[in-house]
Amino acid sequence: MRVAADSIGLTLPVPPSVNHQYATVNGRRLLSAKGRAYKDLVGQQILVALAQSPHRGTLGQILRQASLSLSIHFFFASALRRDTDGGLKIAQDALCEGLGLNDNRVVEIHLYKFQDRDNPRMDLLLSVAPPPSPEPARPTTLATPAAVPPKNPSHKQRD
Repeated sequence: MRVAADSIGLTLPVPPSVNHQYATVNGRRLLSAKGRAYKDLVGQQILVALAQSPHRGTLGQILRQASLSLSIHFFFASALRRDTDGGLKIAQDALCEGLGLNDNRVVEIHLYKFQDRDNPRMDLLLSVAPPPSPEPARPTTLATPAAVPPKNPSHKQRD
């Protein structure tokens, strides 16, 4: 656990898979018992981390006012059995709820996937996002169809 004035870092268990996060009850999708238990565990870990930190008051004030960046390093027991984004939603929701934040403050997300058979886990870092650059990066444009040569040289283009 690492708590600073503008960030919090936690090592937590890997969340339940998407297949175990939600249940259908009377036609409605609800957070499953495993999903609720996971969120409770994350909330408890956050309380412990904040209780042990001299930055708990400052951190809360700063995170409530800033745009946020979330970085998650997943360490799965098997790299092929889990998708990187499958644990994102519940991890982000649990972390933000535990801190009393609306997760819509997260404007930047970094996900990483590794394998660690002996110690599956996820390392999270929630921090103040860097200020946006003055000119946002724009996607490159693809060549127009007229600029692409035909595949068959004998094929004539229509005007």
